[in-house]
Amino acid sequence: MTHSIAILGASGYTGAELVRLISTHPDLTIAALSADRKAGMAMGDVFPFLRHLDLPVLQRIEEIDFAGIDLVFCALPHATSQKVIKGLPSDLKVIDLSADFRLRDAAAYEKWYGKPHDARDLQAEAVYGLTEFYRDEIRGARLVAGTGCNAATGQYGLVPLLKAGVIDPDEIIINLVTGVSGAGRSLKEHLLHAELSEGANPYGIGGTHRHLGEFDQEFSRIVGRPVSVQFTPHLAPMNRGILATIYVKGVGADIHATLAAAYADEPFVQVLPFGAAPSTHDVRGSNFVHIGVAADRQGGRAQVFVALDNLTKGSSGQALQNANLMLGMPETTGLMLAPLYP
Repeated sequence: MTHSIAILGASGYTGAELVRLISTHPDLTIAALSADRKAGMAMGDVFPFLRHLDLPVLQRIEEIDFAGIDLVFCALPHATSQKVIKGLPSDLKVIDLSADFRLRDAAAYEKWYGKPHDARDLQAEAVYGLTEFYRDEIRGARLVAGTGCNAATGQYGLVPLLKAGVIDPDEIIINLVTGVSGAGRSLKEHLLHAELSEGANPYGIGGTHRHLGEFDQEFSRIVGRPVSVQFTPHLAPMNRGILATIYVKGVGADIHATLAAAYADEPFVQVLPFGAAPSTHDVRGSNFVHIGVAADRQGGRAQVFVALDNLTKGSSGQALQNANLMLGMPETTGLMLAPLYP
């Protein structure tokens, strides 16, 4: 059975990544694409790498006829998504790639995003979209909230360990390196090539990065009390990819065994041999996650390394994996692409 989908905000990086992935999906058809500022343009003119595809012309959202659409991917900016989704047909399945529905608590949303939520009923309904941990809920959901790419990276390395109780939840430090595409496609002076190349810098320092809200929410839920991790992301001069180095208090061999058992049957998460570290090159353009574990020279401490592609597994690939579940298809459909190399 073929399902018709629409992508709102198709002129951004995550929208283009969705088109790239869905173009080879055997059971999905792209029926509508929106991009307000580029309405009337062909997708191949906005993204020449998609010129070989027969795609709908970009429209404004209000011009789209949602009759016959089975699922909508909403790749719009933060704060815009909630207003748009609130106006969509109530029986339409939606996957939101923005931050608007990631936090369940209205006060937490206002704390991290600086404004009240405009669709609190939908906020309460949304299912958090980290597939490996919310698979059953996602299958029956109408609205799924895609995770932050940094938040997903940290959680893949930590959620099984917190559930198993093999690390100290009060002794977690996450240092993370991320590619430029995570900042979106809009023009920003500090992301110009001359400003960014040949250097790297921390950002969201001092506990201000918004993805900390997701860490707080998910880790505290698992442990049953407030958990507050230290987290510092670093911007690196690469287009794609995230690499997290996570410092934990626990026995390295036990940590590795716990992660290997937790992900043994997961099609997209691969735990490397003990002592091996992953590279963003090895997951680039794919929906795969590579995890490594090494014992620290200090006894009773260890390092966990996680690599994924921020645009694929961190966003659009994760969204397609969830869409497969919501539409009753095998979740790997259209996603078993080998990473790009070199």
